[in-house]
This record gives sequence, C-alpha cells and structure tokens, in this order.
Amino acid sequence: MAAALVAALGTGAGIWDYGAGLGTLRYALYATVAGGLLAIIAFLMSRRRGVRTGRLNLLALTVSLLFVSYLGHQIATARSVPAIHDAATDLDDLPRFAMLTVRPDNLDNIPDNGRPELAAMDPESRWKALHREAYGDLRPLHVAASPAATVRRVERRVRDRGWAIALADPQAGIVEATATSLFFRFKDDVVIRVHPDPARPGGSVVDMRSISRVGSSDIGVNAARIRSFLADLARA
Repeated sequence: MAAALVAALGTGAGIWDYGAGLGTLRYALYATVAGGLLAIIAFLMSRRRGVRTGRLNLLALTVSLLFVSYLGHQIATARSVPAIHDAATDLDDLPRFAMLTVRPDNLDNIPDNGRPELAAMDPESRWKALHREAYGDLRPLHVAASPAATVRRVERRVRDRGWAIALADPQAGIVEATATSLFFRFKDDVVIRVHPDPARPGGSVVDMRSISRVGSSDIGVNAARIRSFLADLARA
C-alpha cells in the first residue's frame, strides 16, 4: 500500500514518469498479495497459540483485500475496453480545440487487436471503429436553452467539477478545460462545443471530447467523463 501511494504521489509530483509509477503498482500488487497470505498465516497461528494479535492480522488482511480488489477491478476494466484514450460524441465532426492542443502522438499505436479488418485501416479509421464498438452510446446532447445560455451552464458545471478552464467563449460556443486525477495527477483535456440546434429553433446541440495527455489506454475514463458530464448538464 505504501509503495502504491509513493508511486502515485511521485508521478503526480513529476519525480518520475507515469510509466514508472504504474509499473510500481504492479509490484505493489504482488507485495500486497504476499502480505495478505502472510496475514492469513499469522492469523491462523495466533489463533492456535492463543496470542491476541488476531485483530491486527485481520485488519492487515482486510486492507490487502481492498487494495487487491481495487487493482483487480482496474485491470478487468482495462481489458474490457479498447486501448484508446480519445473519446467524443461526434466522430464525423470532431470538436476541435482552440486553446489546448491535441497530443502529437494521439493516433499512434492504435491497436488492431489481431483483427485483419482493423489492421487494414489507417490509424484514424481504426480508432473510430474501436470507438464505435466500445462507446457507441456517446451522442450529442440536445437542450432547449440557447447556445449562449448553454455555454454559461457548461462553464458552471465545469467549475463545479474542479476542472481548470482554459477557454470559455460564448460567442464561439466553446469551453475548454483540463481535468486532473487525484493522486497520479494525470491530466485529460476536454473541449465542449455548443451550436444552434437545426431541429429545434432556439435550442442547442452540445458535443464533447475528452483526451488523455499520456498513455495508450484510458481504461474508459474519458467516455465515462463525457457520459457523466452530459447527464449532469441534461438535468440542469
């Protein structure tokens, strides 16, 4: 547990890169499993000898199980989604950043998962195919409010979530911000685009895109962020 915390805080402070930090988590997992097994052995031995250390061993075992369960859930999630790190509501007309920039390697290393039809595609088409399979539920949000009013609502919701706003332009209908994770301090850049709804006079269409600055897979975080934010905005 201590190694995992040090790995996260060290990565967040920039002492080492994210690859080293995440690599440490793997060894922390092994150590935690070993510690849990030792806690079980110690608990059984204390019961046999009548020594009153059972509660401490039980506490150590509980902490180990919680940590292993958390990492196990993360690993399972990573295996259930494609190794991509860019999610959006409109793949045919992607929201574009005006202030923040898309990472230069954004379309590098898009996996083909051993599928010939994906391997035959260019990187952007392959990314879109994987995205549609995994995150086909992401869609633009239609609201009754005007674009200017919607941008103001978007900006308020962004601030409520603690994201750092880089741009809020009601005239252009754009809000850009950066979301930072708690421990590892991973940064994901977000752009939210608002434009008039052609099917609803006076209404607006909201599109959103979220991109991780580092890593190949975001384990579904960006798509989850979009779902959560747009659901929150729809309730406002």
